[in-house]
Amino acid sequence: MAISFGINPIGWTNDCMHWLGDDIPVETCLAEARAAGFSGIELGRKMPKQGKALRRLLDEHGLRLVGGWYSGKLLARDAKAEIAALKDHLALHQACGATIMVFAETSGDIINDVGARRSARPQIGSAEQWKTFGARASEVADFLADQGVRMAFHHHMGTVVESVDDIRRLMENTRPSVGLLLDTGHLTYGGGDPVAAINTFSERIIHVHCKDIRGYALEACRRRDASFSEAILSGIFTAPGDGIVDYMGVFHALRGAKYEGWVIQEAEQDSRFFNPAIYAELGHAYLKRTAEAAGFTIAA
Repeated sequence: MAISFGINPIGWTNDCMHWLGDDIPVETCLAEARAAGFSGIELGRKMPKQGKALRRLLDEHGLRLVGGWYSGKLLARDAKAEIAALKDHLALHQACGATIMVFAETSGDIINDVGARRSARPQIGSAEQWKTFGARASEVADFLADQGVRMAFHHHMGTVVESVDDIRRLMENTRPSVGLLLDTGHLTYGGGDPVAAINTFSERIIHVHCKDIRGYALEACRRRDASFSEAILSGIFTAPGDGIVDYMGVFHALRGAKYEGWVIQEAEQDSRFFNPAIYAELGHAYLKRTAEAAGFTIAA
């Protein structure tokens, strides 16, 4: 079984706090990502929003567009309105040959609010609300599939789908067209076990994000009920292999699930203190070594 390694630009330029890494040109990010060994990259806010321009830029650096984040609002609008809202984003994916859309439900989210408490994140209350939300997500995912792009639903800190129980409710209330993005860092931060989650939701996992967690920062952030953005500034996230996530267990579980696709490194860190190029290289070397030890072949 083969997997491919990509990276997210968020280690260079943060998407939540724009002043983090805002001085780093997108060309620097792309060159350093390729030099570290990655063959693909997800969208970042500094990248062109026109398909031809983006494809030309990525080609210059020998990188493929894997996909990119989309902020859904399905708790506030129906599927038809959501489909209309995402068409430009979809067109960018199609122009660059990306087949995965990272979809997160951001209605009422507190992702960008540094001062918010983690416990203040929005939640879906009733079974009827989950049913309505799931039906809308399924309709959007069906549309995307018809367009050649799969929805990879991102469970994310500070949103309505954060915990393992949230993921379970999402899977129960959606059709198989709604794929799951398994994020090792968000799952660990949210109190879950990535290995157990892979085993539980293996049939729905279509995309994987790998970030690690510094244990001391996790403990402190939980004690302070820190927001997602405050946790980033506290150094909670790091490159794979530099924290407490059991990546050997993760890759063995993915191998058992017969996973084939992209594995994306993420490390939302303060680039003033954690050099993005160094952490990209360290993370790639660790992911490659660990994945190969678990029996994976790494695709070019």
